[in-house]
Amino acid sequence: MFFLESNATQIQEPDIQDREEVSLGRAFGGQSPLRDLIETLVLTLVIFLIVNTLTGRFQVQGSSMEPALHNNQYLIVSKLSYRLGEPQRGDIVVFRPPNGSGEDYVKRVIGLPGELVEVRGGDIWIDGYRLEEPYIEAPMPYTGSWQLGAGEYFVLGDNRANSSDSHNWGVLLEDHFIGRAWISYWPPEHWGGVAHYRFPDLGEQE
Repeated sequence: MFFLESNATQIQEPDIQDREEVSLGRAFGGQSPLRDLIETLVLTLVIFLIVNTLTGRFQVQGSSMEPALHNNQYLIVSKLSYRLGEPQRGDIVVFRPPNGSGEDYVKRVIGLPGELVEVRGGDIWIDGYRLEEPYIEAPMPYTGSWQLGAGEYFVLGDNRANSSDSHNWGVLLEDHFIGRAWISYWPPEHWGGVAHYRFPDLGEQE
């Protein structure tokens, strides 16, 4: 008895799972325009969320920070600065004022927690040491004394005669800070980093 050996090749049909994987690969794999669009949208959303978490935008309104900042100047504010560190004397900061105003303010940090701040003779005195402030154009037209407690700061506008600040409504609590002014991006003539002032140690002021 003779047996004939078949040379026919058996073809195995792909199962349902294999067909689904092929279909998904065609839809989202390779250089699919749909995949490119989805990746671009996701990346844009991630960048937007990161930028808005770490920074904010602020419009200067009024002349209280002249000559350092000007009316209608736009700033980028670093929200990360005071999550990693503490406000320093001379920092230009954006914060929620404690006077009930619905608008954020921008001022300069003058007094730090635990210090005695005095305004007399047109000058600022911290714990008995007079501050040299080259960034103001005119001395203070007022007097006063403020003892700062833990987590309390004293902030003033550089335009001392025209500023709503700590000399009006008192100390600023640490949790009211939004961030540190970082970059000026509008108008073009003011592009660049915001100029903070670094004070020497109090004992070296005079």
